[in-house]
Amino acid sequence: MTFSTRINEAISRTGSVTCVGLDPRKAQLPSPLRDAVEGQSPDAWAAAYTQFCCEIVDVVKDLVPCVKPQAAFFEQLGPAGMVSLGEVIRYASEAGLVVITDGKRNDIGSTATAYADAYLGSRAGISAAGGDPATASPWGSDSLTVSPYLGQDSLEPFVEVCDQRAAGIFVLVKTSNPGGGYLQDLESDGKTIYRSVAELVTQLNAGRLDPDGYGPVGAVVGATYPEQLAELREAMPHSVLLVPGFGAQGGAADDVKAALDASGRGAVINSSRGIIFAHARKEYADTFGDARWQDAVRAATEDMNAQLGAVV
Repeated sequence: MTFSTRINEAISRTGSVTCVGLDPRKAQLPSPLRDAVEGQSPDAWAAAYTQFCCEIVDVVKDLVPCVKPQAAFFEQLGPAGMVSLGEVIRYASEAGLVVITDGKRNDIGSTATAYADAYLGSRAGISAAGGDPATASPWGSDSLTVSPYLGQDSLEPFVEVCDQRAAGIFVLVKTSNPGGGYLQDLESDGKTIYRSVAELVTQLNAGRLDPDGYGPVGAVVGATYPEQLAELREAMPHSVLLVPGFGAQGGAADDVKAALDASGRGAVINSSRGIIFAHARKEYADTFGDARWQDAVRAATEDMNAQLGAVV
């Protein structure tokens, strides 16, 4: 079973295309967790991050197909944070969720191979593909976000490891941030850079398609650019799309419906702050507040599922 098959089956099983971004931040943690940190040491904060993210996994594991831990927030704590990231990835995978590690890695040659070997391949994914779980990567992630701006030869080592371990990657094609167009919208020979990257993604998937027509090379396309999202869905029919920018960044359900295929699959829509810090949002603060932050996470996830379900 390939990565694309597993994530599409997880969408069907849960009836959801929501991806919960795990972006722990000290100042925004619920007060019961924040106040329990003693000494302000990285080790103490890392323990709080692990508890926070694992409790989120417990809340959402029956509601969504996947989670997306953002490596930067863990790296910010140094070695203790990286241990926490590994614990969160493993916990989410063992809970049955597809894990997308948001690291935006890349390099060339043996360095790219090292990144791919480190991150790509979870025990669950390799087992589902009929392989030996002992060959899982040290980080044990099902997939990884990858930058394309070092060229095709920088992506090929990742794709090769995807082939070996039934893993996936999500290539940055059209990102959700306002400044992304500085490079991505540049034109060469009448074609934008993002469209050229999309064509490379489609090329890399050729010959690697599962029975539903999807390959291991997915793409990141922001909800904040709905016209380009529709364009790129058409340009990359064989890619699972990871769509950031929903909610806090301004993307709405109508903006993302073009990412989905005719069966309502083929894409996952990410929300991070809007779900994991829902206890601080005005819609949930009075009802739940910090004391019931887990209930706020569940309510926000169910609400996002309902919003997206209305347009699928």
